[in-house]
Amino acid sequence: MEHEALFDLANPELWVLIGLALFIGLLVVLKVLPGALFGALDAHAAKIQAELDEAHQLREEAQALLAEVKAQRDEAERQAAGMIQAAQADAALIASEAKAKLEEQITRRAEMAERKIAQAEAQAAADVKSAAVDLAAQAAEQVLVARLASGASDGLVDTAISQIGSKLQ
Repeated sequence: MEHEALFDLANPELWVLIGLALFIGLLVVLKVLPGALFGALDAHAAKIQAELDEAHQLREEAQALLAEVKAQRDEAERQAAGMIQAAQADAALIASEAKAKLEEQITRRAEMAERKIAQAEAQAAADVKSAAVDLAAQAAEQVLVARLASGASDGLVDTAISQIGSKLQ
């Protein structure tokens, strides 16, 4: 029953429907609706295409930047490896130089110790000789004093004394 009432000329909804149909028909005849609708759709499509193009360009820039960063990282890794190798070589060189200097210093100290020992031995030998000479001189003095004290003259001593005068001149 509601359908019958819809097509009743006294029904205001029928007149709203007829007015709406006429308005849409007028817009289609005047090409306002299709032109505006398609224009809006075209503008929206153009905007979407521009955003897609921008996104594509940003992606390409990001990929280029990523490739550049990877290249820089690889270069930094190569430089770091080179620095490590150089540091290891320097450390080995320093260690070998330190070892050579240490060996040289040990050799010098050993030679110095040997020289001191030789000097001490020479000094000790000289001291022993000096003590022996002093002891021999004292012993000779005691023997001479003992002979002179006994009053007997020694022919050897008398001969030596007589030769002293001729040897001193």
